[in-house]
Amino acid sequence: MTVPETTAPFRFPVAGRYAGMASSPLKSIFDLAAAPGVVSFAGGIPDPELFDLGTVTAAYDWVLSHQGSRALQYGVSEGEPELREQAARRVSRTLPTDASQIRVTSGSQEGLFVVAEALLEPGDVVLVESPTYLAAVQAFAVHGARMVGVATDDDGVDPAALEEAIRTHHPRMVYLIPSFQNPTGRTMPLERRRAVAEVLLRHEVPLIEDDPYGELSFTGVVMPPIASLPGMAERTLLLNSMSKLMSPGVRIGWIRGEGPVLETLAVAKAAISMQSSVVDQLMVARYLETAELDAHVKTVSAVYRERRDALAEALAPVLPAGAHVTRPEGGMFLWAALGEGFDAQEMLADAVAAGVAYLPGWSFFAEDPDRSTMRLSFVTHSPAVIAEAIGRLGEVIARHGGR
Repeated sequence: MTVPETTAPFRFPVAGRYAGMASSPLKSIFDLAAAPGVVSFAGGIPDPELFDLGTVTAAYDWVLSHQGSRALQYGVSEGEPELREQAARRVSRTLPTDASQIRVTSGSQEGLFVVAEALLEPGDVVLVESPTYLAAVQAFAVHGARMVGVATDDDGVDPAALEEAIRTHHPRMVYLIPSFQNPTGRTMPLERRRAVAEVLLRHEVPLIEDDPYGELSFTGVVMPPIASLPGMAERTLLLNSMSKLMSPGVRIGWIRGEGPVLETLAVAKAAISMQSSVVDQLMVARYLETAELDAHVKTVSAVYRERRDALAEALAPVLPAGAHVTRPEGGMFLWAALGEGFDAQEMLADAVAAGVAYLPGWSFFAEDPDRSTMRLSFVTHSPAVIAEAIGRLGEVIARHGGR
């Protein structure tokens, strides 16, 4: 065999939909989190000390002892019956649901990709909050959709702006994160949810409602999903995940829906990954059946609240006058807009050199990014570590403010 001589390395041709996506934004988050000597606020990385390791271990042991052969075998694209039943019970606390309305996914991130695969055509418009979850933008974009950002305030998406965007762009669907939103931490009050639902119902636009954080409430109040409001259940795909409640390493989530779209979701799921891990599904089903998940979430939320307070208090004296900071009542993230004259992306290299990392906010905007913004997660580190690291970040902010 003759191998042709060449001076250039071989490169696979890449699909046009991935042009410009040389690196996943999520990979960048985890790279920052893993950098030696850096205190990272970049990713929502749970503190492993808070994992319910003993109970999870017991659930795996039970599954492998009692259902071992089945756990190691192929499963079905819709998800294992026990998990769908347990998921339906949790969703039913705010929205009546049966197991037939659940489709299991490998985390809600795959759920977004499954939804995009099932619903989107190239050129479709998806309306999103401004800012919104960056990996959702990526999942929709690789399917050829165009994201249009809709104005928000401290209560979430603005209903009047949403209605105007619907009239102007005729979207295929609307994507929202109403509770403890990623990246801002904002939560829509009930009246705002009702106003948004009224707009969607009037214009007959489907809703993709992403709710991975809603149970991580610092007040004990868990807001009902928009899907639970009158008329919305049949036109909403509601995404939930066990990643933030139990373990991000166990990639299990689900989509709750109604009607023929459920079969389309199953076909799309089968095309992407055939099925989610059977052993993990059965473990999660066993965990939900036997563990005190609500008590575990309450414990974790109390720790997160303490760390939220520590981050907010450390930031207050180091931010420039006029900066705007959210104070979330749950979830994992705080959002800071430093204001005119600041570029959080340009500032990041100096911050990392000082041993602190955050995620620049521009990547969360579908269009017209505010480059002065940053997302900081408060869940990973202790209050003492947070205070010391934010002190160093404050020195970086002060230097950039003088430029």
